[in-house]
Amino acid sequence: MRVGVVAIGRNEGERLARCLRSASRAGAPVVYVDSQSTDSSVAIARTLGVSVVEIDASEPLTAARSRNAGFRRLIAEHPDLEAVQFVDGDCELVEGWLERASAELAQPGVGVVCGRRRERHPEQSIYNLLCDMEWDTPVGETTFCGGDALMRSEAFQQAGGFDARLIAGEEPELCVRLRQHGWRILRIDAEMTLHDAAIQHFSQWWRRNVRAGHAFTEGAHRHGGGPGRHWLWECLSIAAWGLALPCAAVLAGLASGGPGWLLLGAYPLQVVRIYRSGARPGFPRRARWLYAGACVLGKIPQAWGQIGYVTSRLRGRRTRLIEYKGAS
Repeated sequence: MRVGVVAIGRNEGERLARCLRSASRAGAPVVYVDSQSTDSSVAIARTLGVSVVEIDASEPLTAARSRNAGFRRLIAEHPDLEAVQFVDGDCELVEGWLERASAELAQPGVGVVCGRRRERHPEQSIYNLLCDMEWDTPVGETTFCGGDALMRSEAFQQAGGFDARLIAGEEPELCVRLRQHGWRILRIDAEMTLHDAAIQHFSQWWRRNVRAGHAFTEGAHRHGGGPGRHWLWECLSIAAWGLALPCAAVLAGLASGGPGWLLLGAYPLQVVRIYRSGARPGFPRRARWLYAGACVLGKIPQAWGQIGYVTSRLRGRRTRLIEYKGAS
């Protein structure tokens, strides 16, 4: 299939240079979309001979808006393209990925193909390691993809592209609409990208989970009543573990003078349950305990994101972009 690449970024610096070089090595036409970077990202892209789209600040900045703009530019310059690889500017395409993915995408009815995204430096922080574990998902037909994925141009246009209003969770939301149009989404057993999360601090991890909570809640609000109950269970879990249980423990503890605090014992029990469920079996035992603990602790900042979305909606406002990492 004839394939092009859309890369998006904001203050990615050297990470962006690696991304664009990997895309150019694949021999595909490349468009880079920049979201008001204050570093040298735009200059780097132009030096590498990449077509550049600079998003203005007339509307809120979102990854979805950038990807749509990149797709429009790419198709305008290369109208014969049958598929587009979307990639974040902090990711490097693995050699051979586009050839393998396009062969899978050529199957009738397949609209999206994604593979294994790996963290570049999982040894540098526990937060990077958690990202690497998060992306180790089962192969086969699935319900959604992430930010790195090869999409059939016809399917993307038929579904209407990304919803530019979403500040997070735009890929799963698009996949809901793709499936409604009869397109299949495949996750294949192949290396796709190397990602550079660069999360070194707890505060960054916290903000990333706040953003996730916002995305889960908005996704469930839009499609939770549909056949797939999109992210409805995730929202209920966040509300239960991140909000209802801690509030109940505090109220019961204050009312009973002590025994009510025992409700908090549900948290370590939940950690044990997740660990024993066999989640992420390809990782060492210590890492799997860490992952189980992060799944439980992450419900609290996710609840903040949930509250933020609901509050903004009641006020008739749009939530601003939630960023969790700095420039390269």
